[in-house]
Amino acid sequence: MRADLKIIQQWIEPDMRVLDLGCGDGSFLAHLKSEKNIFDCGLEIDPDNINLCLQAGVNVIEQDMNKSLANFRSDSFDTVLLAQTLQTVERPDILVEEMLRIGKKCIITFPNFAYWRHRLKLVSQGNMPQSSALPYEWYDTPNIHHCTIKDFDTLCEERNITILHKTVVDFNHRSSFLMNLNPNLFGINAIYHFTR
Repeated sequence: MRADLKIIQQWIEPDMRVLDLGCGDGSFLAHLKSEKNIFDCGLEIDPDNINLCLQAGVNVIEQDMNKSLANFRSDSFDTVLLAQTLQTVERPDILVEEMLRIGKKCIITFPNFAYWRHRLKLVSQGNMPQSSALPYEWYDTPNIHHCTIKDFDTLCEERNITILHKTVVDFNHRSSFLMNLNPNLFGINAIYHFTR
């Protein structure tokens, strides 16, 4: 299991209703179902991942979250999850608002585009940065909205979103003194737990 998912599962209580937007192969939902007896629902558009979800016994809906989430009632889930996908959606701000409408609490993880090594590569070499968090070339990346920790903090402040927990981690998903000193500069991945 990815290290960010280990952090996230601490914020999910047993018997919760969890909606995972862009759930991939469903392995995280299957894990939560087994370990915490959650009611699971995943949203996915990739047919191969949908088949993997079904094989894992995960409830999955084939739906593009960029189109609409209007088919979900307000407050119909305890937690809505969006892991490593925020930067790939067409309107992240609208999606965050929809997550808050659907779920009582939300969890988002994303790569921090302001990480110091990304900045250094851009300044010193003039190339778009690549790393384990950003493995794509500029021409084939699914990342269409480059977001920083500071950007997401600002969005939360402007929209009156309450941050319950915020964890900023390095490549090994550990926190350090430097990351606490300046998360926007030294954190590679951001993990937010928030509500309205």
